[in-house]
Amino acid sequence: MSDLELMELHVNVLFRHNSENRMTVVNEPPFNAAPRIYIGGTQEGCVVRYSNMLAESTVEELEGIMDDNPGAHLGEIIRILGSDQEINHFWMGPAYSFPDVRNRPTQSIRITDANKELLHGYFSDFLDDLASVQPCFAVVRDGTAVALCCSARQTFFAAEASLETAQPFWGKAYAEDVTNAWAAEVQNQGRTALYSTSWDNFASQSVARKLHLVRYATDIHIS
Repeated sequence: MSDLELMELHVNVLFRHNSENRMTVVNEPPFNAAPRIYIGGTQEGCVVRYSNMLAESTVEELEGIMDDNPGAHLGEIIRILGSDQEINHFWMGPAYSFPDVRNRPTQSIRITDANKELLHGYFSDFLDDLASVQPCFAVVRDGTAVALCCSARQTFFAAEASLETAQPFWGKAYAEDVTNAWAAEVQNQGRTALYSTSWDNFASQSVARKLHLVRYATDIHIS
């Protein structure tokens, strides 16, 4: 799959779209408003999506400066967006895909309704949404889940990883193990496993390196 094809999967996992291919909401509960603009840059080109709430005149002005490298025009993009409405959020980070991990050994177990009591110690926030974040895997120690990886956002074709490790268990390679287990199950379902983070999340980038993930793009969200 090409980098641009991965990017198309990625943006559709991240956000829901209307019939005009404008972003409407973030593709996970509580379905907050999508950013005003999303730019996904790859070596093969870029995917640019606009919010359905963005004024048509603003979209036309932005389209006037878009080329194969929108990231080079970030200052102008921010100026145009800022002239329409105050900017209060800017996010940038790498996007990765997984190699085939289906044969890698794992100590993680799948979390379902049958054993969800394992989440009570550190991950009780996931109990109410467990069905919507499947597949969900955990490393369990002394009857408690201490590292968790599940689907933050997903579609029929792909899923994006959500990873958390309880602080007392950092540095034990549990994050890599549980993420591998999650990705293997997504791949077994015939879907593409994806992982993204921000440039200032060094711990998350370290996990990506240890997993030998392949960076195919850079995400930019501006709200």
